[in-house]
Amino acid sequence: MNAPLTPRIDLIGLVVADMAASLAFYRRLGIELPAAADAEPHVEVTLPGGLRLAWDTVETVRSFDPGWSPATGSRMSLAFDCGAPEGVDAAYAELTGAGHTGHLKPWDAFWGQRYAAVYDPDGNTVDLFAAMPQPSAG
Repeated sequence: MNAPLTPRIDLIGLVVADMAASLAFYRRLGIELPAAADAEPHVEVTLPGGLRLAWDTVETVRSFDPGWSPATGSRMSLAFDCGAPEGVDAAYAELTGAGHTGHLKPWDAFWGQRYAAVYDPDGNTVDLFAAMPQPSAG
């Protein structure tokens, strides 16, 4: 008897109103995407570790799901490790300086991270975080 298959997450998909604007936002967060992708209806990239991130235009989704409509409000977020607390501040400044809307300004969270949040061009929350340095034992 074969063991049951266990699903594993392989891809996170985003539906976007403006492919070029969305890809420009995620390029600012270090995701490498070719410039030619800006004009495509579907774009995928494999991230370090193997997880894939994909973008589809609203028109693409409606081509196979005519009744689809965008969700309202934010029900999930993507979170980017900025490597160090100053990386959170720099990424937040870079994104808001480029005209993207900030949601939570950088702050030292009680759970031990420097944390901030911005909205991508489609209103999805994107979290920026980094571990805070631990006090040295003395």
